[in-house]
Amino acid sequence: MPSVSAHVAATLARHIDHVFGVMGNGNAYFLDALERQRGGEYCAMRHEAGAVVAADAYFRASGRLAAATATYGAGFTNTLTALAEAVQAHIPLILVVGDEPTSGPRPWDVDQIALAAAVGARTYTVGRADAAATTAIAVEHALTYRVPTVIAIPYDVATRDAGPVPEAPEPVVPAAQAPVDPFSRAGIEAAADALAAAERPLLLAGRGAWISGAGRALGALADATGALTASTALGRGVFPDDRFDLGVTGGFGAEGAMELIRSADVAVVFGASLNQFTMRFGELFAPGTRIIQVDTRPAATHPHVGSYLRGDARLVAEAMAERLTETGASPSGWRESVDPAAHRAHPRGDGLAADGRLDPRTAAARIGELLPEDRVVVSDGGHFIGWANMYWPVASPDRMIMVGTAYQSIGLGWPSVPGAALAHPESTIVLTTGDGGGLMALADLESAVRVARGRGMAVVWNDAAYGAEVNLYGLKGLAQGPMRIPEVDFAALGRAVGAEGVVIRTPEDLDVLAEWTARPADERPFLVLDLRISGDVIAPYQHEIIRVNS
Repeated sequence: MPSVSAHVAATLARHIDHVFGVMGNGNAYFLDALERQRGGEYCAMRHEAGAVVAADAYFRASGRLAAATATYGAGFTNTLTALAEAVQAHIPLILVVGDEPTSGPRPWDVDQIALAAAVGARTYTVGRADAAATTAIAVEHALTYRVPTVIAIPYDVATRDAGPVPEAPEPVVPAAQAPVDPFSRAGIEAAADALAAAERPLLLAGRGAWISGAGRALGALADATGALTASTALGRGVFPDDRFDLGVTGGFGAEGAMELIRSADVAVVFGASLNQFTMRFGELFAPGTRIIQVDTRPAATHPHVGSYLRGDARLVAEAMAERLTETGASPSGWRESVDPAAHRAHPRGDGLAADGRLDPRTAAARIGELLPEDRVVVSDGGHFIGWANMYWPVASPDRMIMVGTAYQSIGLGWPSVPGAALAHPESTIVLTTGDGGGLMALADLESAVRVARGRGMAVVWNDAAYGAEVNLYGLKGLAQGPMRIPEVDFAALGRAVGAEGVVIRTPEDLDVLAEWTARPADERPFLVLDLRISGDVIAPYQHEIIRVNS
């Protein structure tokens, strides 16, 4: 008869197609059932945190639920940083773990339910009589609240006979939040009228706008008002027409583009939380700008917001466009009077910096020219995070994966690659990571190379330091010894697990990327570019952080 583990695997397989994990005592029977019933495809990772990261990246890149799995005890506690990141970023995923026996904890067990709750994740513990139903409830919880959810299988229950696997109901998720009450309708009309009357209208969109499918509606709204457009780092590419787009706001944005945004008289923000980085620490908009925020949260998320509309970004944008049509509004003409492409240009650097090492701006600009057009960029955290966001455009928000930014973590880069690679099997996956985060996540370098193969590459910004700390605390006079890293040969590390590894010291050395790109994906290995960059070139967004903290 099917076991409790088989019930969990069979029910979960109806809702997911990929499981990322590390096998151990607590999940061995679950993985056996998953393999035997040919349900979700299993991808082995080398660290339990990497399993959760890969499932997280898979969702961000595909919009489809994925699962991670780990054993109990140390296997579970290894997942906590990645689990906290997924909670903070509102990423639905399922984490299947072993747990202590129903008879009570053993010496190596910990209170896993309390630990998961501490980072914001709820746990559902399955039993012999309810394993399938509990699994279905956990899936519905993850999708409804957009949060990682843990399914725990007690050790002494995993192999118990549970009878035939029953049919579980399909998850029911809330419908998009429609602004149908009179107050919401009045607010939409007022916002549309403000846009219609604006001389310099701006539309700003974030990841929430992409999740709601608002791209086409926002494009229509921009056309109807003559608005310039911009996005957050996680909303890049949400607008369908980039001719009038100013790029990413905040420290990743070009100075000329930020000046135009500051001159807007009306700005409507769709699905963006307006965090301190997006808002340039309060200086993105001028004091006279009327800021209208559209989101599903209970209230506005920044004190500079003057009007708040609660509702789904797509539905609100469509309603605003209808209002403009009804009132016969005409475009402002602002976007035709400026050159957005010129305003969003970034400096290309000097080739080599004063210390003789590679200027990261030059490298980033050249890499951006050489990368395959069909690409997904996955980013670790660290000082280098600005270079990809400034110089490597992506086609849509599901092609810029930044696992770690929500929780301010580093070391989640390498395991993001397998998740993105399985979500976009036709695209080239480009990892951008630093030497600090790259070393922290080194276990899953092998996973990235094995899964992505010739469709994957990594750019390691190697300045032999924790650059963000050097550029903040080092400049304050703190001892830099703990901030420095002995220079590591990432090219050699890549070769050790089957990649092609190349040390890049000059712009000309990047010709290897042109050669790699020209080869068919099935005829080339994973590529690791070890960029020996200067730590003296500080990213613009870091200058903002330095200014605020000085």
